[in-house]
Amino acid sequence: MEETNRQKKIGGVLQKDLADILQNHIRDSGIHGVLVSVSKVKVTTDLSIAKAYISIFPSKEANEVLEGINLIKSKIKHELAQRTRHQLRRMPELTFFIDDSLEYIEKIDKSIRGEENPISDPDLLDPRKKS
Repeated sequence: MEETNRQKKIGGVLQKDLADILQNHIRDSGIHGVLVSVSKVKVTTDLSIAKAYISIFPSKEANEVLEGINLIKSKIKHELAQRTRHQLRRMPELTFFIDDSLEYIEKIDKSIRGEENPISDPDLLDPRKKS
C-alpha cells in the first residue's frame, strides 16, 4: 500500500529532526569515527508508529550503536516531540532498524567485478534482511 502525502510529509519532518538528534547524541556520548544517518522514516496510516531506518558507517559498529540508540529511545522521542510540537499533536512510537542497502549493493558490485558471478550462482550473496 502506498503512503499518503500526509505520511510522507510527517516522515520527512521526523527524518530531518531525528538525524540531527542522533548526530548530537553520538557526538555527546564521545563515540568518534562513526557516522549515523537516517535514510528513511515510514509512518503507519494511523500515525502511531514510525519506523526509522538508520545507516551506520562503519557497518561493524552498527549493532553496538543501534543498542545504544534503543537504550535512550525515550530521551530521543522526548527531544523529537519538543522539536515537532507545533507540527504534530501526538508523537508516534519510534522503532529503529539498520538500513543495510548500501552494504548489500557494495557486495553485489564487488561480486560482479570479481570472478564470482552472483547472477549465475545466487548462493554467493547473503539473503536480504526484511524488516
